[in-house]
Amino acid sequence: MRQSEVKEFSVEELHEELNNHKTKLSDLKMTHVLSPLENTSEIQKLRRSIARIATEITKRELD
Repeated sequence: MRQSEVKEFSVEELHEELNNHKTKLSDLKMTHVLSPLENTSEIQKLRRSIARIATEITKRELD
């Protein structure tokens, strides 16, 4: 998810997306432990998306 896409969401939607991404990340990590993923870069992409969303939430709370 790009930063420009993150900026379009409302705060409530950002919190929902953050929870969804965290759930998906934990599922991917568990799957990767049990059997290796074909595309392990998905884990990195999700971590970066989570960071972008969390940064935007913090930025909006400070404003």
